Amino acid sequence: MNEPKIHVLPFEVANLIAAGEVVDRPAGAVKELLENAIDAGATHVTVEIKNGGSTLIRVTDNGCGMSAADLPVAIRRHATSKIRTANDLSGILTLGFRGEALAAIAAVSDLRIITRTADAPFGSLLTAHAGAEVEVTETGCPVGTTVMVENLFANVPARRKFLKRDMTEAAAVGTYVEKIALSRPDIAVRLIVDGTVKLDTAGDGQLKSAMYAVFGKNFVAGMIPVKAPGDPVGVTGYICRPDRVRPKRNYENFFLNGRYVNSRTASAALEQAYTSFIAPERFPACVLSLTVRPEAVDVNVHPSKLEVKFSDERPVFEAVFGAVRTALEENTARPALKLPDAPPAVSAFVPIREGADREASLARRQLRVPDLPASKGTEPFARMSAEEYSRQFSRVAAPIPYRSVETKENRLPEPESKEKTAPADAPVPSVPERPVSASPAPERPVSVPAQTPAKRPGDEKVPANPSATENETETFRIIGEAFSTYIIVERAEKLLLIDKHAAHERVLFEELLANEKQGGGVTQLLLVPLELSVSRADAAALTAFRNEIARTGFSFETESGHVIIREIPEGLSPAAAGELLLSLPPVLAEGGDALLSRDLLFEKALYQGACKAAIKGGRDYPPEYLTALCRKLFSLPDITVCPHGRPVAMELSHAALDRQFHRT
Repeated sequence: MNEPKIHVLPFEVANLIAAGEVVDRPAGAVKELLENAIDAGATHVTVEIKNGGSTLIRVTDNGCGMSAADLPVAIRRHATSKIRTANDLSGILTLGFRGEALAAIAAVSDLRIITRTADAPFGSLLTAHAGAEVEVTETGCPVGTTVMVENLFANVPARRKFLKRDMTEAAAVGTYVEKIALSRPDIAVRLIVDGTVKLDTAGDGQLKSAMYAVFGKNFVAGMIPVKAPGDPVGVTGYICRPDRVRPKRNYENFFLNGRYVNSRTASAALEQAYTSFIAPERFPACVLSLTVRPEAVDVNVHPSKLEVKFSDERPVFEAVFGAVRTALEENTARPALKLPDAPPAVSAFVPIREGADREASLARRQLRVPDLPASKGTEPFARMSAEEYSRQFSRVAAPIPYRSVETKENRLPEPESKEKTAPADAPVPSVPERPVSASPAPERPVSVPAQTPAKRPGDEKVPANPSATENETETFRIIGEAFSTYIIVERAEKLLLIDKHAAHERVLFEELLANEKQGGGVTQLLLVPLELSVSRADAAALTAFRNEIARTGFSFETESGHVIIREIPEGLSPAAAGELLLSLPPVLAEGGDALLSRDLLFEKALYQGACKAAIKGGRDYPPEYLTALCRKLFSLPDITVCPHGRPVAMELSHAALDRQFHRT
C-alpha cells in the first residue's frame, strides 16, 4: 500500500508560511504594530528602527496596555480582542482585527513586549524567540505598550536574503509611518531612523499641520481644502492646485474610515474631476479622507488590508468627483505672469564724500579710458599731440540713411482702400519721399486691426454677438496678436495674453454643454446636408447618444457607413461641425465603464469635440473673429483653463508693469 502524498504541515512550518503573508519586510511589521497602537487608544506613538528595521524595530505608545494574563495569548494566531463572531466582520471600525500581527512577528524574530494597564501596579515583560520559547515576567514601566522586534527573519534566511538595502527598507518604513500620521492628525507620531528623528508630528488634530510635517511648506502652500460631509459618503481633506500636479500618482493619498487604502474608484474619480483643469499624463496630489458606513465596505480582502471592496462603487465615485470638482471651481484663479524684480534705477550722480573717502569718491567720478596698446613707431597715448592723435586714430563715421519702414504696428487702417497690400518681400526705400512730421500723436486711442490673412480659413468661425452693446465692447481693447497664437488684450487694469485656441475650445464647450443641459440651443439649417463616412461602431455610438447630441444643436441621420448632418449649432461652420461630431464616438464607446455616468461620459466626449472644432493657433484670423471670441470669453464666469487643462489666459497687472519701469 502506497503512503499518502498529502500530509498536514507541522505547526512551525505552517506558522512561518502564514507569517510571510502578513510580514514580508520590516515595513509590514511596523504597519501592524502601529495599527495595534492606534486601536489601543494611543495619543503618542514613537517608531524607532535600525539598519532598515532588520536589526531593531521599537514601537512605543501610551495606549491602554495589556494585562499579564492577556500578554501570552496576544502572540497566538487568530487571537484578537476586536471581534468575536462572524457578524462583527460587517461593521469593523478598528484597523486590526485578524489577530495575526503579533503571531506573525513572533514567528520570524526575537520579540519583547513591555506593557502595563492603568490599574496595574507594575507592568509585564514577554520574551519570545522565534515563536518557540515564551516567558512572561514582572517589570516596571509606564502605562502603555512597547514592542521590540530584533533580528527580523533570523530564522528564515531565504526571506532575509531578499531584503533590500537598509536605505530602501527604511524609506518603506517611513512611507507607511507618514500614511499613519496623515490618517490620524490627532496622534503625535515620531519616527527615528538610526538615531535621527525623521518625522515628528504635533498631534494637534489639524490635517494641515500633519501635511506640513510630512511633505513640507511648499506642498501645503499649493493645496485647496475639500469639505463635503455627506451620506452615504463624506469627503474631506486637501487637493493640489492645477499648477501643482505631478507626473506620477504617488502623491494620491486616500483614507477610508481612518485607514489608508488603495482605491481605484476614488483615484478614478479624482483624476476625472481634474480632466478639464490639467494636461494629460499629469496627476493630482491629494490627502482625502472618506467616511463610509462600515457595512458598505469590505476591508477583509487581503491580509495587508490595503485593498477594499465597496458594495456600491458609484456613490463613492460621485462623492469624490463632486467634492473635488466643486473645490477646483471655487478656488482656481487665472495664472499671473511673474516678472523678475525691477532692476534698480541707475543714477549718474555720485556724491562726493568728505574726509578720508573724498579722494576715492573723486576717483569714481572720473572717466576711465583704457590704455591703448603701443604699435611700432607710435608713442603711447599720453605722449601724443592732438594733431598726431587725430591723424592716427580718428575715424569719420559714415552717415546712416534714414529708412521709412511701415509695419503692421504703425500702419493706420484705410477701410476705403480696395488696393492689395504689398507683399512682405517688397523692397523698402532707403530714403523717405517726404520729411517725417514731428507733430505729436493724437491723444485718442487708435485701434490697430490684426493683419488679414491672404487666405481666409473657412472651416472655423467665431460669430460676433449682434446683441452686444457699445458699452460691452469698451470693457476691453485688443492690442494685437503674438505669434498668430496669443491675443493681447487690455482689460480692467490688466494686460491679458489669451491662447485663442484654448479660449475658443472652452467657450465652445461651455456653449454646447449649456445647450445640452437646457434642452436645446439655436441651430442653423444646412442648405446642402453634410454626409460623412463613419464605421458601424461609431454610427452605433452616435445613435445611442442621439438625444444628448440633438440637444447641443445637431440634427443627423445614420445610414449604413454614413452619417447625414442636416442641422448644426449656431456659430459653427459645416467643416468644424463635422469634425466635432466625428470626434464624439471614440469617447462615447467607453460606455462600458460602470463608474462613469452617462452625463459625465457625454461631457468627456464634448471635451474632444470642442477641441476639434475650435480655431487653431498659429493661423491668422480677422479682427472680428478675435473680438467676438474675447466678448464671449469675458461673458462667461472666470474661465482659467481649457477642457484639456491648458491655461486659457495669463495676466499682468498695470501695477506690475509700473514697477518694472519705475513709475511707482
